[in-house]
Amino acid sequence: MSTLRDLVEEHTSLGPDDIDHLTRLAGDWQLISDLSFADLLLWVPVSTGEAVAGAPSFLCVAQVRPTTAPTAYQDDQVGRMVSGPEVAHLAIARQQGRIWREGDPVWYGDTPARHEAVPVRRRRADGEASEVIAVVGRDTNLSTARTPSQLELNYLTSADDLAQMVADGTFPPPRHPGETTSAPRVGDGLIRLDGSGKVTYASPNAQSAFRRLGHASHLVGEDLAALLGRIADDPLEGSEASARVLAALHGDSPARKEIEVRGATVLTRALPLIPAGVPIGALILARDVTEVRRRDRALITKDATIREIHHRVKNNLQTVAALLRLQARRVDAPEARAALEESVRRVASIALVHETLAMSADEAVEFDGIVDRVATAAAEVAGGFSGSGISVRMRREGSFGVLPAEIATPLVMVLNELLLNAVEHAFAEDSADAEVVISAHRFRKQLQVAVADNGRGLPEDFDPAVSKRLGLQIIRTLTTGELRGSIEMRNRPEGGAEALLEVPLTKR
Repeated sequence: MSTLRDLVEEHTSLGPDDIDHLTRLAGDWQLISDLSFADLLLWVPVSTGEAVAGAPSFLCVAQVRPTTAPTAYQDDQVGRMVSGPEVAHLAIARQQGRIWREGDPVWYGDTPARHEAVPVRRRRADGEASEVIAVVGRDTNLSTARTPSQLELNYLTSADDLAQMVADGTFPPPRHPGETTSAPRVGDGLIRLDGSGKVTYASPNAQSAFRRLGHASHLVGEDLAALLGRIADDPLEGSEASARVLAALHGDSPARKEIEVRGATVLTRALPLIPAGVPIGALILARDVTEVRRRDRALITKDATIREIHHRVKNNLQTVAALLRLQARRVDAPEARAALEESVRRVASIALVHETLAMSADEAVEFDGIVDRVATAAAEVAGGFSGSGISVRMRREGSFGVLPAEIATPLVMVLNELLLNAVEHAFAEDSADAEVVISAHRFRKQLQVAVADNGRGLPEDFDPAVSKRLGLQIIRTLTTGELRGSIEMRNRPEGGAEALLEVPLTKR
């Protein structure tokens, strides 16, 4: 299914600013849908060439269903194009620039619905409203009778005020830098203020949220800005909360903010009510997020603990490597010294993974940096194998990306062994332009890795399956066991050898 932007760009001549405004509206209009107990459909007039028989035609580019009432449409309406009598109310709202509320209920199958049409404008850079760029259809399912309770009346009144602001171009408000679309919903808690800042209505959930903050009495009649200043533990935080309410009363839309009092946390959003450009009050949405923040703090503590564990494991591995290195210096037998030095490099490669995990916020690592460091270490010891000090150039192609720790640890061991095997056995003492290339390619849920050299190639009788070398045994065991993958070693047609490794990236 195409996105709102795709549909508008394909079927209309609206400019980038208009499209951005419609995108912001569709990101913020759940509030109006819930307050209206109605589906909202965003209709744009299509280009003249796509109109049916010259009649006005409209295309639905977005839809939202209410969480407070049954939907009027069981089927998704996005992408539907309509014309003729079916869009008469949309055409009137667009041509006359006013909210259309006339007309009898219509039927969609067995569902009766009431049509309304709200013209959409945006504020230009000079502060003036643009021409009508789209129409919001507000369609209410009438099959469920509603009791006109105080909650419903306040919801509908607030919805009408916001709908008028859509028609004026003052809703949705500008988004603050870095602010996400996450916000309290109508059902979380709604407070309506009059022009002086007094609470005229507070939903039961909003009342409960403020009880968590320590305000036990009813909110209706309270000056909310003054109340927030009184109940805050921190006077500075209290003055900031009060300032946000006052800003909304003066027509501004302050950023969403959490209020923390006595261990309780409430997320708030303040919206001005300025239908027809006249400030008449504000809406305050409030959501009790105390338990959410408690879990967040627990997760932060857990993450810090895990990172500390990885840090200590890395330190312990480095200590083991240092002890092995000291032992290697005290051994006279060349074979024993070489075996200990190989063990040092193996332990150090695992320590690299834990060092990276100690700096990560989760159990995953950016693997490219680890591969580059392992390759550099292998190149540094290349001259020690041949005794002639040949220089082996290491190069990486492609990206391994982010890998989970359960794959990264065995994979770095395998790559370490492959690189060491390449620099130890691939090149003669007089080799020039010696090079080892590590290639990585992610395809669907597979990681494909190749370690290729331009050396003398594998012997004719080489069979890795029966080899007794410890390095090859480590490669086979980790690849087929821990990594659940496969490996193939072969000569390259252009000379040299390569190891081809395939590792599944699916969860075990």
